[in-house]
Amino acid sequence: MTQRPSQTLLGPVGLVLVGILSVQLGAAIAKGLFGEISPTAMVWLRLVTSALVLAVIARPRFSGRTRRDWLVVLAFGASLATMNWAIYQSFSRIPLGIAVTIEFIGPLTLAVIGSRRVRDLLWVLLAGIGVALLGFQRTGLDLVGVAYALLAGAAWAAYILLSASTGRRWAGFDGLAVASIVAAAGMTLPALLSAGTSLWDGRVLLIGALVGLLSSVIPYSCELVALRSLRPAVFGILMSLEPAAAALAAIVVLQEHLSPLQWLAIACVVAASIGATRSGASTGGPPGPRGPRGEERSAAPGTLAT
Repeated sequence: MTQRPSQTLLGPVGLVLVGILSVQLGAAIAKGLFGEISPTAMVWLRLVTSALVLAVIARPRFSGRTRRDWLVVLAFGASLATMNWAIYQSFSRIPLGIAVTIEFIGPLTLAVIGSRRVRDLLWVLLAGIGVALLGFQRTGLDLVGVAYALLAGAAWAAYILLSASTGRRWAGFDGLAVASIVAAAGMTLPALLSAGTSLWDGRVLLIGALVGLLSSVIPYSCELVALRSLRPAVFGILMSLEPAAAALAAIVVLQEHLSPLQWLAIACVVAASIGATRSGASTGGPPGPRGPRGEERSAAPGTLAT
């Protein structure tokens, strides 16, 4: 007999936490391979894996689509490719936890912009303090890496907006599957040019597929089950833990330790994200910066950043 979501072994909260840890573990494993393959090629391997799995699951319908449908899904795919490419470029240069923390500013700002209450600007201020604290320890903090993280955050915000539009035009997983195919296709030439023959090494291909499973397939599955019974506000709060999860994954996999001040900066951003999520829930607005992973339930979860 099929179990109800609330009766699963882990429960909905546990499933979301597994998804979060899986995403960041995949990112840490990917970074560990950057000495053998370029970040661009690793992103491509991840996107190809997720695109193949989603295409098999969704079997999207291509006929009968309007020009507007295609423009929206193409833009969605472009934002998806840019978001992933930029964050991989970022954490190839700066610590993973810091890269994800800076990236989080994009969707956090978008969540607060949607609010009509002046006091919600305090969450942006708190997040700004967190980023400013990172600036106090600029030793080893590559400014190009920071810029890439900001670009990833901006692309993430665009992804959120386009995800909702795609979900209204493409049923089920169709839009996400097509967007993933578009993103993978768009990254093919840059990946081939940057990787050379190392891209076809069997070990690299296997690890790339593993990263795709950890960063996309497993979180999709966990979130899809969890969101059947988990309130969006709770989901958004849990998603706010991602910067801390990224830092922990980097410690375990990469021995990438952060200073107390950097941990304080991450804590500020996490607290700001939780505050924005709770505020959005109380006003009936979006559940927070990770809303896209559960937004427009017809669009499917979007665990695609980092």
